Amino acid sequence: MTDIDLFDGEARDVLGGRAYTLEPLVHNPRNGVTAGVWRVRAGGRSAVLKVLTRSKAADGRWAASNDPRHWNYWRREAHVYESGLAQTWQPYGIRAPRLLASVERADGDVALWLEDVAGEPATGWTVERHVAHAHRLGAAQGAGPPGDRPWLSRRFLRQYVGSNTLGQELLDDDAAWRQPLVRDHFPPGLRREMVRLHHDREWFLEVMENLPRAFSHLDLWPANVRTDGADGGAGSNSVAFDWAFAGDGALGEDLGNYLPDSVFDLFLPAARLPAYAAAAYAAYLHGLREGGWRGDEAFVRLGVCASAVKYDWLTALMLARAGEEQLDYGGGRTVSAELRYQERGLTLSFLAGWAAEARTLAPRLGFPEAPSGRWPPPDGNR
Repeated sequence: MTDIDLFDGEARDVLGGRAYTLEPLVHNPRNGVTAGVWRVRAGGRSAVLKVLTRSKAADGRWAASNDPRHWNYWRREAHVYESGLAQTWQPYGIRAPRLLASVERADGDVALWLEDVAGEPATGWTVERHVAHAHRLGAAQGAGPPGDRPWLSRRFLRQYVGSNTLGQELLDDDAAWRQPLVRDHFPPGLRREMVRLHHDREWFLEVMENLPRAFSHLDLWPANVRTDGADGGAGSNSVAFDWAFAGDGALGEDLGNYLPDSVFDLFLPAARLPAYAAAAYAAYLHGLREGGWRGDEAFVRLGVCASAVKYDWLTALMLARAGEEQLDYGGGRTVSAELRYQERGLTLSFLAGWAAEARTLAPRLGFPEAPSGRWPPPDGNR
């Protein structure tokens, strides 16, 4: 049986008919677990086809893993859908696309046929819709984890951050910080704070691993969320996609990822981030209480703030790529390098504030002080 015959049989079972059109959808083409993502149409029906694989060639950090606890375990998303775990947040207003079929192919790949959700992508949402989503996320995570499964990720943050090493040697390279894009668009003092964050990385990871736990999506950002329904307003439910990293996380970790990622890829302006983050955090905390969580709010705040460590790698990456063409997520089009460096620089500076808050808050909650103390002394961008 050829690949065409295999696809034709799957499409016929899911959609009926015999004439199909395929539209490639934006995804991370570097990830070794994803063979491709397409919208498939037949007559008036459509579905999304996502093929999971472990045989695709990929760079080291994006290579598919056979370890069910690894952050990039190749078959995790199929398990999440097949088990029904993807719908565990549905009572609180966040669901996953419906699984139409999961097909084990003869070559070892898994074809996930998913509902083609018609709602508006969160990449175009207003701040109010993002805040409403934060409330739903809080309610879902406040209800408690649904129980462990042997294929859910563990220590995601440590593995993910540790796999991102490109450009780290440039953090102490004066010439790298004098590149025009960096020099002209990174705020004063950012170098000192980002070097400090890198120096404290192990401390931050230890804090995150010892906070209250929650079942977490771990790749929750606007490109993976949309409104449930084409005409939904600010109060409409959400649909979350791409559950490939799902597993154990700290309470607040998903929110700590979602907020800066709303700006890093230019979905919202960085100037709105402080007010947006404050409103979303208040909504998330309110949702936690509604969901039944009764713990100390300070631990939630620490989880959000300490999650800044996830972006320890991003400053080094931007130093390494300051002379390259700047592409959007998926690599389909170019974006303004000046705008990207300006917005990311401001967002990294905001995250430096989160990191500082975490260093102050953690010892009050019984954690040791961060090793950097007051190091390094203020010295402009150094």
